[in-house]
Amino acid sequence: MSALPAAGGAASAASGGATAPYDSADRALQRDADALRDAGVTGVSVRLDTSHGSLTARSGVGDLDSGRPVPENGHLRLGSITKTFVATVVLQLVDEKRLTLDQTVEEILPGVVSGAGNDGRAITVRDLLRHTSGLHDYTGDVFPEQDAETYFANRWRGYRPAQLVAMAMRHAPDFTPGTDWAYSNTNYVLAGMIIEKVTGRAWEQQVQSRILRPLKLRHTRAPGVSPLLPRPYAANYQQFAPGGPLIDTTIPYRPFDDGADGSMTGTARDLNRFLSALSRGKLLKPATLAAMRTTVPVPDGHGHPAGTGDGLGLFSTPLSCGGGYLGHGGSGFGYVMRGAVTVDGRRTLTVAAHSRPADPDAAARQEDAMRTLIDNALCRGE
Repeated sequence: MSALPAAGGAASAASGGATAPYDSADRALQRDADALRDAGVTGVSVRLDTSHGSLTARSGVGDLDSGRPVPENGHLRLGSITKTFVATVVLQLVDEKRLTLDQTVEEILPGVVSGAGNDGRAITVRDLLRHTSGLHDYTGDVFPEQDAETYFANRWRGYRPAQLVAMAMRHAPDFTPGTDWAYSNTNYVLAGMIIEKVTGRAWEQQVQSRILRPLKLRHTRAPGVSPLLPRPYAANYQQFAPGGPLIDTTIPYRPFDDGADGSMTGTARDLNRFLSALSRGKLLKPATLAAMRTTVPVPDGHGHPAGTGDGLGLFSTPLSCGGGYLGHGGSGFGYVMRGAVTVDGRRTLTVAAHSRPADPDAAARQEDAMRTLIDNALCRGE
């Protein structure tokens, strides 16, 4: 991937009177976006919103065939950032006293979590939202072979949430509930099922009526079985084997891109607005927001920076300048997303990388470049 096009760098400042320090921040953001491109990403888009206005940076290309630039405010696959929206709806139901974080899965969804040593009586709603349930991640069952052939053969196949959970129930728990931490998409498939059981409406409808409509997030949606992104968008590319070709994977892999664990799409402007509203307490009561921010340590070896904690649909990550930021990542075939917000909600950032390499060293370099970009953008003074 070292020979990818280096064209397409473009930065802009939107709204708010630009000052000399702000111009410097503009250049720094573009520099960091270019560094991510230089690490091998086909296309990069960044949006930073602060009290002074907004900065955007783009680098690389939005399509390898045409060489067109990455679009400004293009539509993005949010991937697992969907989980933050879903967790927010669950916590709103807690605010409304329609469920509690200490209720067990068995109480809400009787008989769904059972078999192979799994016991819904021992797993709480809180365990689901912070990945301390011990439930096996179903994704390995729907993508058993890590190759392009499997992607093309199965990308249109859909599963109902109960089917995905049933797959996970064929596996023994990864650990006793509440005793450890491991990221599992199964947790949020169940969270979506809980929303529907409690409200009588699908989780997508609840996200729309409770979050998207009130915040006027008109470019964010849960598309369900629709595989297409609205225009404009940058194409996503996955390398399935080291040294292999980049495969256009802009069409998602439906077996794990359909549900409450990762199906939403949106724009950086919308995502930043959502994260800012959430952190400023506009969506949850203070006690519930505090519970969302209360974290358990993420153990080493799980791909997160040292000191990262997991709350209820939000991760807390340290910053080099002190303190930390809240947010979530999202990834799928051909893309990596990060949404981040300072604890006070004053600085929000969305970063999208539109390709993924198969080589672990290349992936590590790209991850380091993305972390540097986030840290620099959120630590930079107003």
